[in-house]
Amino acid sequence: MEKLAIFDVDYTLTKKETLVEFYKFMFKKNPKVLIYFPKILIAAFLYILKIIPLRKAKEYFISFIDGIKEEDMQIIVKEFYEKKLSKILYNDAIDMMKKLKSEGYKIYLISASAEFYLKELYNIKEVDKVIGTIFLCENGIHKSKMQSENCKGEEKVKRLLEELKKDKIDVDFKNSYMFSDSLSDMPLFNLVGNPYLINFKKKHDKIKILNWK
Repeated sequence: MEKLAIFDVDYTLTKKETLVEFYKFMFKKNPKVLIYFPKILIAAFLYILKIIPLRKAKEYFISFIDGIKEEDMQIIVKEFYEKKLSKILYNDAIDMMKKLKSEGYKIYLISASAEFYLKELYNIKEVDKVIGTIFLCENGIHKSKMQSENCKGEEKVKRLLEELKKDKIDVDFKNSYMFSDSLSDMPLFNLVGNPYLINFKKKHDKIKILNWK
């Protein structure tokens, strides 16, 4: 049986919110994406007021990718990783990956952020699997419409189990690890024997807290 070390991405592996960083990166490349900023603000406001669900808010937020060709996006996300994403990784997270990988663990990254740019995290040689929210790419054109459910909470467990079944991997969950900054990952915390909260500001009765830099 395999043992997993599962990592959330935003504020667990990275010091910043990756989707926000991706938008800022795109703005520097093409200032025209600024026209999407009012739409992003409106979506955030409507979500806070519970007028629209999180799924719809995320689709509004990421609408700046609409119409980008797949081959162009591959170049964009490669540059995003090299110039931005790789610069905001917690050193302690990478060290933990290396340690657990050397002990025989498989390293899985599971995030609600968009899988099409998170796949660049395969550049970290210890990473075995990246799972994120899948956005539609139709006829070679990227769209802001979600193809999968938002990969958050219980959906993370569902997606993980689907991937394990597809890859025919049996897991020793009792001896596996889960690292996340958020209690929204409680479904995954409950799945493993070694849950850890990252840079969590409060005390927790059952989950140990690690402070990563």
